[in-house]
Amino acid sequence: MLHGRRVVLGVGGGIAAYKAVDVCRRLVDAGALVSPVLTASALRFVGATTFSALASERARTSLWESPEVSPHTTLGQRADLVVVAPATARLLAAYAVGLADDLLVSTLLATRAPVVLCPAMHTEMWEHPAVQANVETLSTRGVHVVGPGDGRLAGGDCGPGRLAEPDEIVAACASALAGHRGGDLAGLRVLVTAGGTRERIDAVRFLGNRSSGKQGHALAAEAAARGAEVTLVTTAGLAWPVGVERIEVETAAELEHAVIERSHDADVVVMAAAVADFRPKEAVSTKLHRADGVPEVVLEPTTDILAALAARRRPGQTLVGFAAEHGDPRPGAVEKLRRKGVDLVVGNDVSAPGVGFGHDTNAVVIVGAGGMELNVGPADKRVVARAVLDAVLDHRSAP
Repeated sequence: MLHGRRVVLGVGGGIAAYKAVDVCRRLVDAGALVSPVLTASALRFVGATTFSALASERARTSLWESPEVSPHTTLGQRADLVVVAPATARLLAAYAVGLADDLLVSTLLATRAPVVLCPAMHTEMWEHPAVQANVETLSTRGVHVVGPGDGRLAGGDCGPGRLAEPDEIVAACASALAGHRGGDLAGLRVLVTAGGTRERIDAVRFLGNRSSGKQGHALAAEAAARGAEVTLVTTAGLAWPVGVERIEVETAAELEHAVIERSHDADVVVMAAAVADFRPKEAVSTKLHRADGVPEVVLEPTTDILAALAARRRPGQTLVGFAAEHGDPRPGAVEKLRRKGVDLVVGNDVSAPGVGFGHDTNAVVIVGAGGMELNVGPADKRVVARAVLDAVLDHRSAP
């Protein structure tokens, strides 16, 4: 998708600018012809010489130091894609209101190519209503936004605002180019679940699991980038792609209600959430205290949502289940495929180090009818999401 395509790589003035060096390298490795454009503030964090050495042509830093009479027009008109990483609060604001005060924003305004913005800033800035309003404005104009991750920030703070990882950004660039041609998921309605459910014991305690929701959110982002109409039912407090309908739930019962209510209209249902198999039969409405003694918690099974979906599916609907296993995930995934009557099952080993629950990477096996089997990873969860959706398309196109 990126091979031979002209990509303008914009770099804004934030500490995350160092990651743009890796983005540049990965784009070039994918065969893209990269034209770096750095803002004056970006030069305080990284050097133009670094990008000139890695990219397909020298880095540009000014409207006034170029052999072309109108460099922003030249860059904008010939670009197949413009990606900005990091996109700072100032840059988002300037682009949203059309303030062409530097080469990068001028290029963004002068292009009709797809644009990918990768915001990065401190949590307080990212969550400010003005920044969110600018992101929403740009999204409604068709700009692709790769939402920031949750993690360590400059100064030792932690929270949402961390620049997306380079491989995720490059994957988003490829998806944006695919979407610009209509997208291979265009016209499909995709329902995705994410996160681990919480089953209440008392007013403050619950039974839960270690699922972070990152894989489900990656699936929603990938599906949206490829043109699908996406609904995300999630228990996770993660940033979600702009343009995706988000339904927040907490318990297995709430997730069941949200999914069953919306499943009939979905062409594809991806059950990535880690749904509790059991819940307390009765939850205490107040807080239990140690002095009250050890409580007797009686458990009852929750509804098997995936099996319920399989039993009521409409013709042409594709169902994808997930199987979290402790050890080799293949046998459990194959058994779940047979027992649940679904089209695909994605199995992963939650005991493997560095992947799965709570991590940004995953390693999975995708199994399907007829003995189909595909191992993916270890890889970024967005890469895994792309492989899962590719398998969905292969299944839907099979005779």
